[in-house]
Amino acid sequence: MGRHSAEADEPGGRTTAAEGRAGWARVALITLMASVVVALVAAGLRSVLWVVAGLAGLALAAVGVWWALAHTGLVRWTGVFLSVAAPFTVLVLYAAFGMLGPALCSLVLWVLAVQAAQTATAPAPAPSPQDLAPAEAPRHPWILMNPRSGGGKVERFHLEEQAHEAGARVVLLGREGNDAAELARRAVAEGADLLAVAGGDGTQALVAEVAARYDLPFLVIPAGTRNHFALDLGLDRDDPAAALKALTDGVELRVDLGFAADRVFVNNASFGTYAAVVGNPAYRGEKVHTTLQTLPGLLTGPDAPRLRMQAGDVRAEALQALLISNNPYRRAVDSAHPGRRARLDSGLLGVLCVQVANTAQAAQMVRGTRSSGIQRLTAEKVVVEADTGSVPAGIDGEHVLLPTPVICRTAPGTLRVRLPRGRPRTPLSKVAADWPRVTRLALAPLTPGRWRRDPGFGPN
Repeated sequence: MGRHSAEADEPGGRTTAAEGRAGWARVALITLMASVVVALVAAGLRSVLWVVAGLAGLALAAVGVWWALAHTGLVRWTGVFLSVAAPFTVLVLYAAFGMLGPALCSLVLWVLAVQAAQTATAPAPAPSPQDLAPAEAPRHPWILMNPRSGGGKVERFHLEEQAHEAGARVVLLGREGNDAAELARRAVAEGADLLAVAGGDGTQALVAEVAARYDLPFLVIPAGTRNHFALDLGLDRDDPAAALKALTDGVELRVDLGFAADRVFVNNASFGTYAAVVGNPAYRGEKVHTTLQTLPGLLTGPDAPRLRMQAGDVRAEALQALLISNNPYRRAVDSAHPGRRARLDSGLLGVLCVQVANTAQAAQMVRGTRSSGIQRLTAEKVVVEADTGSVPAGIDGEHVLLPTPVICRTAPGTLRVRLPRGRPRTPLSKVAADWPRVTRLALAPLTPGRWRRDPGFGPN
């Protein structure tokens, strides 16, 4: 979205920023060494055995989760027991031998080290909306509102009334038709110069495609349940009416759109296990029960989905799940910001492949993206294949059936997004800790030209 901050444009700002990064890098290395020293002081070389014991507990817990999801009956209940008992037993052993306190202290220091390393290597922040040129106010804005989205947010936040006061024409989905794309095309034919949606991500994607096709600005009003697209745009999901300020005091950004065959997605397209679960008619009413009932057959049964993926020179086969996102998610597992993207204008798709076929691969899941069961990459185009003529897919949470092979691609900068000037600066700037670069920043002498020699510093 933005490329760099104003501070990075000034020589003095460059030096100050470089010094700050070096300082955080030194804090990261010192804290990381402190986490090791605490363990060594508490247990000496035996601390290695305690680390192995902790990892073994996590691996057994992962096996338990796999058994609970992929099997039924006694094996499932054994898995539930193991997933709880394994980490609990490790904690009891740590406490019995006086290692619980040092282990927690070492863990806290390690977390602080990672946070400092992320701060040291974070890309320069995107410009705030106040730094962008104001966009011309639309004369004939058109807003599609789904009164059922988000448990009735349209009515609860009085969005229809506020939109009328702002001079927009409002159409309610269901009252004037259920085809969001057709309603948007009709609005364009009638002279609309801005298209907006108050609803969920699935409806947002349908209208966004029309806006991109006619090169019209598109306004996101987060009136759905989750609204991940709005969240990554920096909009307040708890105050959907605030997005309407963009009609009179807005700025404009260009972001990417993803395509799965001829379907647009603003967040992601999922294939395999998750898509099959969502496609079950009972899923809407009983999500947990339906998931637990259908997962064993989807993971280990004879009809389990086996997908193939081709992205450039990379090919993966026998996949159980495949997630293709409009711009990469920050990491495969991100407890701090789950399902978040640092930017929406990289011109790349994020690709996450999952293949867990047995207990051994389930145990390896504790290694994250380094395990053999998870593969993560980026690409401009991805081809999804299966042994069947069609494959179920979840397009921004909506179940569809697509003919194979499915070509997924990105359309860089094709969507003009209108945002209120007062939206907060995008909160995500940290990336995964890059320890070799952190070490270079911490140890290299700082000179006025130092920032130029670090390939990761400066505009992204």
